[in-house]
Amino acid sequence: MGKNPRILPALATYLPLRLSASRQDAAPYTFQVTPFVLYPSAGFLLGLIFGSFLNVCISRLPQHESIAHPRSRCPQCKAPIRWYDNIPLLSWLLLRGRCRDCKQVIPSRYPLVELAIGLWFMASVGTFLSSYSRIHEFGNSFSSADIPNLIGALTIAILGFLLIGLMVMDWQTLLLPDAFTFTGIAIGLFLTFIRAAFLGPTEDQVVLSNHHITLTSPGGVTDTGNVFLTGPEHLIFGRITAICATAVILLLIRWLYKALRHREGMGLGDVKLLAMIAAFLGFWAAVLALFLGVLLATVYAIVLLLRGKAGAASKLAFGSFLAIGGLIAATFGNRLIEMYTSFL
Repeated sequence: MGKNPRILPALATYLPLRLSASRQDAAPYTFQVTPFVLYPSAGFLLGLIFGSFLNVCISRLPQHESIAHPRSRCPQCKAPIRWYDNIPLLSWLLLRGRCRDCKQVIPSRYPLVELAIGLWFMASVGTFLSSYSRIHEFGNSFSSADIPNLIGALTIAILGFLLIGLMVMDWQTLLLPDAFTFTGIAIGLFLTFIRAAFLGPTEDQVVLSNHHITLTSPGGVTDTGNVFLTGPEHLIFGRITAICATAVILLLIRWLYKALRHREGMGLGDVKLLAMIAAFLGFWAAVLALFLGVLLATVYAIVLLLRGKAGAASKLAFGSFLAIGGLIAATFGNRLIEMYTSFL
């Protein structure tokens, strides 16, 4: 094939244009992908820090000790932990799970809690980013429409922090400190109020009474119209009702068990824990958490009975199973409830 003198000038003109177009095409892709990798990673690192703080709460709150003073120390020899030995997850690995001073084993609970909170926070950030990408399919600016989803992700992150802490505390000590349960109820309600503030009055509104005309006197009528709960009112009153209703359910179960067996079968801490889950997730999600908690606790009790490691009077950390049910409800609750209602 002979050489065409027009090819080289044409290529010289075409290639820079093509490369420039490729860069323009790649720029949005890079801009879109980078935050979706960076933000979950930042969430994971933040979760590790909060997980380290949660370990302090788990160790001290059941013993009614201050979480501020004294500084972190070895659980065996009580020697103060140096700052470079207190880096979440990494320090435990570098020390090979042993105290630098007394060489005693540091329980694996510490890195596992840090890792669990890190992964939970990372998943919460990912949940928000997925909703953000659906709203901003053709744009990247943050708007007021993102605030409810941001509050939702923050709600799930805080709930996971509280539930994981309560799960470990109840498993180790059979105690569910009020500092977590009561504080959790208050935080859940506060986040509900914030979410309601950004909810439109016509969103999720509910009709309390249907339109009707009443005869008040001969020849006179009164049109009372429809009575509505606006979206914010529906959300707030519904959440308060959920807290009270779930607490009453467990109190009734507790009373019936004591009336039949003549001994305590459930502590008030479990009642507060379920009320806390309702404060964050609502009534039906809390009921789902209760169902899953009872199911998991029953399976575990049967395994212990079959292995001869428990008897009819043995105590069970039901709060731990209830917390696991709450974590499952927070993650898959809507889908599980929708699957159940689809069969009705």
